[in-house]
Amino acid sequence: MDHPARTHSVDTLVIGGGQAGLSVGHHLARRGVPFLILEARARIGDAWRERWDSLRLFSPARYNGLDGMPFPAPAWTFPTKDEMADYLERYAARFALPVRTGVRVERLTREDGRFRIETRDGRFDARAVVVAMSDYQRPRRPDFAAALHADIRQLHSADYRSPAQLQDGPVLIVGAGNSGAEIALELSDRHPVWLSGRDTGALPFRIEGAAARRGLVRLTLRGLFHRVLSVRTPIGRALRRRILHRGGPLIRTRPSDLQAVGIQRVARTAGVQEGQPVLEDGRVLPATNVLWCTGFEAGFDWIDLPVHGALEPRHASGRALDVPDLWFVGLFFQHALSSAMVHGVGRDAARAAAAIAEGYAKTTSPASTTTRSSIVTVGA
Repeated sequence: MDHPARTHSVDTLVIGGGQAGLSVGHHLARRGVPFLILEARARIGDAWRERWDSLRLFSPARYNGLDGMPFPAPAWTFPTKDEMADYLERYAARFALPVRTGVRVERLTREDGRFRIETRDGRFDARAVVVAMSDYQRPRRPDFAAALHADIRQLHSADYRSPAQLQDGPVLIVGAGNSGAEIALELSDRHPVWLSGRDTGALPFRIEGAAARRGLVRLTLRGLFHRVLSVRTPIGRALRRRILHRGGPLIRTRPSDLQAVGIQRVARTAGVQEGQPVLEDGRVLPATNVLWCTGFEAGFDWIDLPVHGALEPRHASGRALDVPDLWFVGLFFQHALSSAMVHGVGRDAARAAAAIAEGYAKTTSPASTTTRSSIVTVGA
């Protein structure tokens, strides 16, 4: 006799166990809201571990800690991606956050005033849901990529790990944001490199320099990115419309760094001619490798609810506009330019947790708010 599918009930379900999801969990726990975090990868921090080998964070360690736990490194060092991954794992352990790893959400819908979440490990039922994932879920590359000659090695930045993956000869990097610029520098001593794409601008100072330590990093990350450039200010709203299309400024790499090692800045890549990439200015490049640093799609098509917009989910500082009790945390420029950065995600997480806690208080007596992660399983 077949057993009915299991349904796990919890007040609040957090989808995503990276810095956004763990930060939400921390704030929910402080407010006594029962919750569960689902993480699709096998281990907390794997989203960082799976990035390219030489990646270091773009901000100093003093700005890389989540609420309640500073990053354990000298303040002006720049942690590696593996150090960040290990920090997230320790953060979850320190605050005993209830995380289930290896559980990928396949569908989110709503029925009779509650959310229904489907996974391969069973169904979940929740009053409130936080989608705590960045909008960098699905690698994006242009349709014409398929027309490149089969001999050209193609990789997206999501799949790039080290120069050993490339074959001899010139490299075209499509996309001149932070990832493209950093990878270009890494490859420049082994390959001729073209860097193609719009100029996204750069910080007007060296983030690793003395001026940064004297206060410019704080003014930029905590002041400009966190407070000035937000949806609450006219300049923030204007920049947000522009930056959603073009990407953010270079943080560690500067145009002069690229020029100094012989990287050639070229026009945008517009298509393919006889199997080779062709630029907007008509120039055909004899590349043997093409690295697509062209960003990501949001990858939220598993959300079967009216939240989808042209470039991002429909939300106001993370609160879904048309679905009650649904929140997003970790989106690019969600509330401010700092929203997708480690030092900025805590404010958005706290805002979502406060609203969720208000709803929880209306549905239960004060005496029942002492349990953090109680889960009821029915149909087991």
